[in-house]
Amino acid sequence: MHESTCRCCGTCCTAPDITSLGKPLGVPCPHLGNDLLCSVYALRPVVCRNYLPDEICALIAAPTLGERVDKYLGLFGLS
Repeated sequence: MHESTCRCCGTCCTAPDITSLGKPLGVPCPHLGNDLLCSVYALRPVVCRNYLPDEICALIAAPTLGERVDKYLGLFGLS
């Protein structure tokens, strides 16, 4: 089941690695702004364009980005 609305929480720009940007696991993307939005959204890589919010977004919901990232990494055994 896919959710169609992005929560604008920054987790997908922080938790996974993004090889095409040289971004390691658990480190915020250099293009993630303080507002937790992509600063190069119109020019973002294909891997980012293909990402769709889904049930994982609801599973990792938490008050802070750090907590969401920890839950995401734990969900996939990547802590």
